[in-house]
Amino acid sequence: MSSYILFDTETTGGNEEDRIIQVGGIILTNGSKPLIFDELCSSEVPIKLEAMEVHNITQDMLIGKPSFLQTNFYDTLKKLNQKENYLIAHNIKFDLGMLKKEGFACNMQIIDTLRCARHLLDELPYHRLQYLRYALDLYKTEQAEADNLGIIIKAHDAIGDVLVMKLLLAKLTQVAKEKFALSNKDTIAKLVELSSQPVFVKMLKFGKYKGELLETIASKDTGYLNWLLGTELDEDLRYSVNKVLGHGM
Repeated sequence: MSSYILFDTETTGGNEEDRIIQVGGIILTNGSKPLIFDELCSSEVPIKLEAMEVHNITQDMLIGKPSFLQTNFYDTLKKLNQKENYLIAHNIKFDLGMLKKEGFACNMQIIDTLRCARHLLDELPYHRLQYLRYALDLYKTEQAEADNLGIIIKAHDAIGDVLVMKLLLAKLTQVAKEKFALSNKDTIAKLVELSSQPVFVKMLKFGKYKGELLETIASKDTGYLNWLLGTELDEDLRYSVNKVLGHGM
């Protein structure tokens, strides 16, 4: 029986030295009651002010809290770290990176709801979790879902984001099933497949060519795109820029 581990982390910041200070998780297994995790954890790395601004977690809130490795979530995660299970997050590369810093090597199959959304909902201009929350009307059913699971919704909170992710996953599963005419089992396999495939980003969403198609930019200013490759880009945009420039992948 496969388990589906949806999770999100809040951290001391986004740099190499930063660590996890909160984890939210929902674990779904057919025939079993969902397991809910909402845990703060201590860290030797101080929380950056920029991070506090986002998640509202302050240093004093972590006093007396266990380390991440001592949380109930991590203990359960280790027990479920097998090939037949699925680890799910929105922009999972970031969260996997944080888990790796704690010594965790993932053996599970991966579903990235961000990349799946980019593949399946390419008509939308943005795929941030909170954007999708409103664009797909997920907010209309999240309170009922929260009540059913016993979750208290708070802004910029790990478990709150996992709740939205659960609703998003159901939507993505539905879209993939209809788009590719798949069975339920094959639909999950498709989401795993899409999570590992780069997405072609059609339009640039920042900079002096914001709102223009990458192919149009490539036809008039290849220098700008080559310069862009020297900056920090996510995997999908880097793949897309290389593709329109005709670079070998």
